[in-house]
Amino acid sequence: MAENLSLQNFDWDAYEAEQQGSKNEVETQKYDNTLNTIKDNEVVEGTVMAINKREVVVNVGYKSDGIVPAAEFRYNPDLKVGDKVEVFIQSQEDKKGQLVLSHKEARTARSWERVNEAFNNNEIVTGYIKWRSKGGMIVDVFGMEAFLPGSQIDVKPVRDYDMFVGKTMEFKIVKLNPDFRNVVVSHKALIEAELEAQRKEIISRLEKGQVLEGTVKNITTYGVFIDLGGVDGLIHITDLSWGRVSDPKEVVALDQKINVVILDFDEEKKRIALGLKQLTPHPWDALDANLKVGDKVHGKVVVMADYGAFVEVAPGVEGLVHVSEMSWSQHLRSANDFLKVGDEIDAVILTLDRAERKMSLGIKQLKADPWENIDNKYAVGTRHFAKVRNFTNFGVFVEIEEGVDGLIHISDLSWTKKIKHPNEFTQIGAQIEVVVLEIDKENRRLSLGHKQLEENPWEELEAKFGIDTVVEGKVVELTDKGAVVSLEEGVEGFCTTRHLAKEDKSSVAVGDVLPFRVIEFNRDAKRIGLSHLRTWEERKEAPAKEAKAKKEPAVELPKVEKTTLGDLGVLANLKAQMEADKK
Repeated sequence: MAENLSLQNFDWDAYEAEQQGSKNEVETQKYDNTLNTIKDNEVVEGTVMAINKREVVVNVGYKSDGIVPAAEFRYNPDLKVGDKVEVFIQSQEDKKGQLVLSHKEARTARSWERVNEAFNNNEIVTGYIKWRSKGGMIVDVFGMEAFLPGSQIDVKPVRDYDMFVGKTMEFKIVKLNPDFRNVVVSHKALIEAELEAQRKEIISRLEKGQVLEGTVKNITTYGVFIDLGGVDGLIHITDLSWGRVSDPKEVVALDQKINVVILDFDEEKKRIALGLKQLTPHPWDALDANLKVGDKVHGKVVVMADYGAFVEVAPGVEGLVHVSEMSWSQHLRSANDFLKVGDEIDAVILTLDRAERKMSLGIKQLKADPWENIDNKYAVGTRHFAKVRNFTNFGVFVEIEEGVDGLIHISDLSWTKKIKHPNEFTQIGAQIEVVVLEIDKENRRLSLGHKQLEENPWEELEAKFGIDTVVEGKVVELTDKGAVVSLEEGVEGFCTTRHLAKEDKSSVAVGDVLPFRVIEFNRDAKRIGLSHLRTWEERKEAPAKEAKAKKEPAVELPKVEKTTLGDLGVLANLKAQMEADKK
């Protein structure tokens, strides 16, 4: 009875609740056992469950999925649901109870190990080009920032770096710096590896004279690089055109497709010499067959040198105008004094060698030779004005007109002045009047004179500067032997050192004006000898001579009458008497 009462009072609801709680705890324990144990700041692997523009949902086996910003997967545009990715546990629960993950931090934690592993295994890695930097680009590789040099982006020269920003590309790690954790990558290395096999195959099939199509890859000052489809060749600037080329850009443009001919190649050095002009006939072969020596041609100066000018008379056909053929003048001059690059000129063909493809031209032949009519135009005795061209110790070279030169000997400059060097008389570039004295047609030179413009004054000077004439002169130069003295009429005389002695024993100086006595006058040698000593020495001796004359009266001689033949006997007797007296 008591037992029945206890069963009646039993709380079945509480019992069922207790039993259900125990069952739930067991179930929860079983569920918890199926979840991964994770810790904050730990790197774990997860599975991509969903992807949208802003977030990527990742399941790491935890009770809730984690959220990763989509921006952290920019380097991997091919990411899809089901992919395995590594994430970093930032927080098991945020304020919203959400598991917070970071793929970027997971990559950073593992990146250096991955980079070293890829480098050691020569592995191809994928990277995202983040931005442009000085000299190249910054690439995200395994979460690390690596440097991509501009020269390593492509085998072709890159002209627009910005076009690569934001792209995902494959790279090869080419350099690591463990101390600073610097990474250098290259995309070019991958391309070169692929092209190397192509190069070997292309080069093995090359033949001299073969014509191929290529693309202009790069233009330099010395030539053009052509991409032949995996291997490069060079067209030297001289092989671009039969004519002169100053800049390859005048002939080709970047990315232009052109046909080229193989001139030579070296398999070991992988060098290929190409030609463009060889695809067209040589211009000399197309030169007018009727063209001959003596014909007049028109052309353009393309190259200048000191010795002459190269003139293009037809595309690719040039002739040389030597400087000696530019003017009838015989003066040594540079070709640059006559012509410059770009000048268009007429010329006469002097020589023509079609076999050697050489031509010489002349400009002066377009004008008459001034020496053909020299006897009439510059006859002996005619006066002309000339330009002083040059000096020598013996005279002055002048040019009357282009091609007509002459020499004024130093002795023909002045009748009266003693000229030691022509620069004392005139200067280079000055105009001087001359008289033609002699014509030397064979050597194409005139003998000229300047003093002959006036009459020889020495005949008249003899009367003015006769012997013993006292004149006033100015000392203009002192030498070891004496002094040069300037006299009237532009005449100069010379006084020796002994005859320079002054009465007061002082020295004579340049600029002194003194009296001189003429002691020599040589009209033929045009020489006047002077003495200052004689001017005061004779004056000083004059009083002494007068005194002596007074002390010794003059002896009066017997008046001698005119002797006749009758007196001769008397004289003979007188002579005999005198001799006897002496004995």
